[in-house]
Amino acid sequence: MLLVAERKLPINAMFCGNILVASLILCFAASQVLADEEFVMRELQVNLEKFGNGVVTEEFVEKVEFQQKKDVKYEPTWDSLDSRPLPTWYDEAKFGIFIHWGVFSVPSYVSEWFWNFWQGPTPHADVVNFMKQNYPPEFTYPDFARDFTTEFFDPEDWAEIFEESGAKYIVLTSKHHEGFTNWPSNVSWNWNSMDVGPHRDLVGELANAINKTSIKFGLYHSLFEWFNPLYLNDQAANFSTRKYVTDKTMPELYEIVNNYKPEVVWSDGDSGPVEYWNSTGFLAWLYNESPVKDTVVTNDRWGNGCACHHGGYYTCQDRYNPGKLQNHKWENCMTIDRRSWGYRRDALLDDYLTIEEILRTFTSTISCGGNMLMNVGPTKDGIIAPIFQERLRQMGSWLKVNGEAVYSSKPWRSQNDSLTDGIWYTAKDKAVYAFVLSWPANNLLQLGSPMSMGSDAKISMLGMTTPLNFTVSGKVIHVNFPDATISELPCQWAWVLKLENFK
Repeated sequence: MLLVAERKLPINAMFCGNILVASLILCFAASQVLADEEFVMRELQVNLEKFGNGVVTEEFVEKVEFQQKKDVKYEPTWDSLDSRPLPTWYDEAKFGIFIHWGVFSVPSYVSEWFWNFWQGPTPHADVVNFMKQNYPPEFTYPDFARDFTTEFFDPEDWAEIFEESGAKYIVLTSKHHEGFTNWPSNVSWNWNSMDVGPHRDLVGELANAINKTSIKFGLYHSLFEWFNPLYLNDQAANFSTRKYVTDKTMPELYEIVNNYKPEVVWSDGDSGPVEYWNSTGFLAWLYNESPVKDTVVTNDRWGNGCACHHGGYYTCQDRYNPGKLQNHKWENCMTIDRRSWGYRRDALLDDYLTIEEILRTFTSTISCGGNMLMNVGPTKDGIIAPIFQERLRQMGSWLKVNGEAVYSSKPWRSQNDSLTDGIWYTAKDKAVYAFVLSWPANNLLQLGSPMSMGSDAKISMLGMTTPLNFTVSGKVIHVNFPDATISELPCQWAWVLKLENFK
């Protein structure tokens, strides 16, 4: 039975029960927030068409909850900001591409922290010696900017590569800790990509290309700058002054949001109190008034003590991968080059993750409720190196076969198998998916976590049409893998089993 009001419907966020119920009851007194009837009915119709039995999914609940709160005005406090539901597209996406690109791509030695390692408070001997051996004494780091030429940068080519990877969002560095902005910022005179180096609006060009695809466009922005005198003066005053924030970093944030409308605002370089940065004030504007207020997602790097506690989704630390289910949406930002986020000319083949290693990280991440943001570092002339392209296209070929188990999936009751190592699970609709990272010996796989629900139980391998034979012995499922050649297999790595009528 469905109860309908005239135009606005108060929605019971708990839906009078658990995640799944036989029908949706709209309880008029259950919520003070009003949801649009047209939205609710449209989403309900999608569920009815999808399942044919009136089942209401957790995905449906999340969409309605978010619709309820679209008109809420958020206060500049963490209690208020943290109550904002994460837009559903982000959890559904699962996989994004990080892009570290800037003046550090010119020396392309050691890492994107090159300037800090050369002239920072604790210089690194290898970087200091590199500069002594290759550059004259009067050479400064800003002199590198003229060689940040980007002559081979074709944003349409990049967009095609990212589409082929299967990524659903990208995050480009608009400004790293060196302070150079990849757009013509009004508050970064002669230290931006239009005034020096490329003489191009790199952010704008890539945004335009990405916006022609189905990929969401996002931007990374470092709050602090290592050597900006305004920041150093504020820091020396124990952050009791805020001239750097008011004159530099906050105007930049408003510029990139208003000009490029990123649907991810990925903050970093947040050393200093939240009150110093006025992060809560910016986020309140972002969620209430910005041009992306209904769709934007943010991370958790907005000042001292924020990581893993406040913000949109949690990143906690670089390469965060807890290996167990978390109670808050999180992201594993990681990089194909084990040692650097920026491009390195001196990288060895062994420094790059193999596709098997990437898929091991990816499957464990999504099984535990996270997204994976995988980084590439383009060259100073705008090329995504072949090794990065290969990994991205390998990822895309795998997702074309196995995306059903990835996109819009949810963590299952068990994240990994209780009997066999190297197996991770997700769930979607009525199916359970098992990611098998290694082909089993003698083509026989044992699963300890799933339980068959009877004669209708079925196991198949994504990308193959013939179901797999299996037997049940006590609490163990014995699955016979296909006796097939490599060319007959649907993919070369990490095979995915679809389990139907299992619990």
